[in-house]
Amino acid sequence: MAETNTSGSVYTSGNMPGYPSKKTLQGRREIFTSEEFITRENVVEVLNRTMHTHNINSAEIEYLYRYYKGVQPILARVKEVRPDINNKIVVNTANEIVAFKTGYLFGDPVVYAGRAEDDCADAIQELNKYMSSIDKEAQDAELALWMHVCGIGYRMCMPNTEAMEDDDSPFELYTLDPRTTYIVKHSGLEKKPVMAVMYVDAPDELGNVTKLYSVYTKDRYFLIQNDRVIEEKVNLLGIPVVEYPLNLPRMGAFEAVMPLLDAQNELASNRMDSVAQFVQALILFHNVDIDADGVAKLQALGAIKYKDVDPTMQGEVKYITAELNQEGSHTLKEDLYESVLIICGMPNRNTGNGDNGIAVVYRDGWSAAETRAKDTVKWFTRSEKNMLRIALKICREKNALDIHLSNVEIKFTRMNSENSATKATVLTTMLSNEKIAPRLAFVHSGMFSDPEAAWAESEKYYNEHKEETVKNAEGSDTDTGNDTGNRDTAEEG
Repeated sequence: MAETNTSGSVYTSGNMPGYPSKKTLQGRREIFTSEEFITRENVVEVLNRTMHTHNINSAEIEYLYRYYKGVQPILARVKEVRPDINNKIVVNTANEIVAFKTGYLFGDPVVYAGRAEDDCADAIQELNKYMSSIDKEAQDAELALWMHVCGIGYRMCMPNTEAMEDDDSPFELYTLDPRTTYIVKHSGLEKKPVMAVMYVDAPDELGNVTKLYSVYTKDRYFLIQNDRVIEEKVNLLGIPVVEYPLNLPRMGAFEAVMPLLDAQNELASNRMDSVAQFVQALILFHNVDIDADGVAKLQALGAIKYKDVDPTMQGEVKYITAELNQEGSHTLKEDLYESVLIICGMPNRNTGNGDNGIAVVYRDGWSAAETRAKDTVKWFTRSEKNMLRIALKICREKNALDIHLSNVEIKFTRMNSENSATKATVLTTMLSNEKIAPRLAFVHSGMFSDPEAAWAESEKYYNEHKEETVKNAEGSDTDTGNDTGNRDTAEEG
């Protein structure tokens, strides 16, 4: 079934293979099962039942990912009027939205801090070093990209099986493709995960390509192919895959404004068509007898000579032109773009009047961006805690760290360079208050991207400087005493 618009274009889902048709998406579906325990006897059955829902999610994720990369419905545009002029312009605002939100939220690394009542600063520093050694910052950015594209991301935490050096992490993190990964939850009130599924294409014994499923449950690992379990192992780690939803409906960052993005593409394409059609305007011959050869000569020479066939009927040759109102189109373009920014919680590009600071934050939409980021942080933090439970369990089993999730606070350091003067004032004020512990001042002032490391280094510097000051003072006192003794001896002499 084709969709026709007022510009004479037709969008179809069948006559342009490889290009998407317009879709209305409303987020990804959670996947449930009534089975509370997954065993060898029921794992294949649960897998087959849940794959149907996952396949729907996977197809939508693929659509959104291609949309983000620029493969959008405008590329399937078929123009019935003057099909020789058919511009297909992709204004990839979806890519801009994902890039901004990913960079804004994870431009600086996510770090961990210890809670005030716990004496675990050294262990927290070690945990941050482990995360740095496995490039968690880059993995966070990759995970955030999937979250903002399709509304959901997946991360796996597994023990490091390689020979470990002194600075190596005892665990490894992997960012998984949500098109081939999903979590199955129990349909009860708590919605606890009962199994995680990952799959790849693999040949079977006959050389036919089939899917190879890796299934993790609370205490078992199954490898499944062709509806049968071909391997089973004990899994002492629990389910090592963690789900990271972007929001409650699991919608991508640009998913709610896709009709506006499609309208942007259509408007840009029609504007280019208008310019091209104006340049290549049709010629009207009124009461002028001319054949195809004559038109060809006219186009080659750029001029024509004719005389009126009937003196009572005057001949006329002119271009048929009807150019789109570009000023009105530009206003519509700006209105569409502004609507997209408002709905997605994006800052605009206003230049302002030379003001800065808090005025820019509220006027240009940065407060809306910060509000959306805080909402994302809540969802990310909940999933990050589930990942930390697994990572810290591995650390304890390998005798690397002896801390628990209750000892760790997750810190986001976005926009750490903003309002540095204000943050420095807050830090100084808190440090000068004898009722506030200095470490709390470092953690809560927002001055440092890694407050634990900054506090440890500053404390070390302070202690060394204090010792040096004491030594200098003691040396000065000794020198003064010697001088006094020498003067007294001279006076007696």
